Amino acid sequence: MSQAAPLLSVRDLQVHFKLASESPWPWAPPRTLKAVNGVSFDIYSGQTLGVVGESGCGKSTLARALLNLIPATSGSVTWQGREMLGAQPSVWQDFRKNVQMIFQDPLASLNPRMTIGQIIGEPLRTHFPQMSGEEVMQKVRAMMQKVGLTEQQINRYPHEFSGGQCQRIGIARALVLEPKLVICDEPVSALDVSIQAQIINLLMELQAQMGLALVFIAHDLAVVKHISQRVMVMYLGRAMELADKTAIYQNPSHPYTQALLSAIPLPDPRRERNKAVKLLQGDLPSPMNPPSGCSFRTRCPKSEASCAQQTPALRALTPQTEVACLLA
Repeated sequence: MSQAAPLLSVRDLQVHFKLASESPWPWAPPRTLKAVNGVSFDIYSGQTLGVVGESGCGKSTLARALLNLIPATSGSVTWQGREMLGAQPSVWQDFRKNVQMIFQDPLASLNPRMTIGQIIGEPLRTHFPQMSGEEVMQKVRAMMQKVGLTEQQINRYPHEFSGGQCQRIGIARALVLEPKLVICDEPVSALDVSIQAQIINLLMELQAQMGLALVFIAHDLAVVKHISQRVMVMYLGRAMELADKTAIYQNPSHPYTQALLSAIPLPDPRRERNKAVKLLQGDLPSPMNPPSGCSFRTRCPKSEASCAQQTPALRALTPQTEVACLLA
């Protein structure tokens, strides 16, 4: 997607956690968990970037680091040309008017002591304290209607709603400020399949209406294919492949991406029985002790001796595809 400049530009973002040493000696150095280890990408207005990978690959940590909910260790996060890492709290306050988040667990993300009207209106009261109570309620009612809720539900509490309805409330809370970017941290993984489709379609409709950019995090590559224009595949804190949707689904370049795509079930039983599944060997290595060189080499069917010596960075393979693989 050709734009003059990205809304959000991330360069070599790293999020490391210091953990106590397992050694009994008090002078032993602490261990380092590299949850996000050098991720770079751009987000443009109206675009959706899908982020996929196994559990523990750093997807949710990345999302929280972008909002400074978890402090980044190093790197750069630039919002409309302004560097955010190290910025003052007042700058982050203004940033969060434009960047909101939808969380994974719909019910757990809502305050059980607040009504739906209070929950959706809270961001308005926080960022626009000069607004009157009636103005806040007008915006709340309008947003409830947009996400498929009724005005009659405004004084109910979260426990009175289903999981899908709770996620609609979370979406309304995120969008009531009319942000430019919304980070969706696995927003449908806790929902039934039929409800997942409804929420995905709702997000796409609201994106078209409001001109939103989305970072959509998920395990399910089929869901990501439906909503995203670009897809980033993560493994053990690193980006393995970053490509346009068409390129990554029709011609995946990284062996990890190929394995993930081969695991997607096909609706045709005959094709499903006859397809070649590229099974990964072994378990995901511990981020406390990642392999040397390429982090995927211990499970890669194409691994060579050189893969243990050099850590591959994302490089342009085609105009649509960047891949972190020495052999691609």
